[in-house]
Amino acid sequence: MLSIAPSIRIFVHALPTDMRKGYNGLCAIVAQAFGKDILAGDYFVFLNRPRNRCKILFWDHGGLVIWAKRLERGSFQMPPVGDAASLVIEVDGVTLAMMIGGVDLDSVKRRKRYQPPR
Repeated sequence: MLSIAPSIRIFVHALPTDMRKGYNGLCAIVAQAFGKDILAGDYFVFLNRPRNRCKILFWDHGGLVIWAKRLERGSFQMPPVGDAASLVIEVDGVTLAMMIGGVDLDSVKRRKRYQPPR
């Protein structure tokens, strides 16, 4: 089980990732493609080309953690990309939970809520 605090920022890599990559390979993607520091406590989500495997890399109390899931049937849905040229998609914890849980993100209708500017 993956628990996600509301204050956690979550970034999804828009390009397919080689799932053979471990801690060092994924940290290199975080530094190069995301331009982020892994020690900041953000979650970084990676999907493979057929989108049946997902890895989430994050820093947790003195060490790196990789949370991984492989689907036996079906695929993870990529969240909608705001900017077509962007390699990074920022999502909230609810969207990540829906992605992992197999909810169709296109059919979900969200009610309006206040969003403070980032």
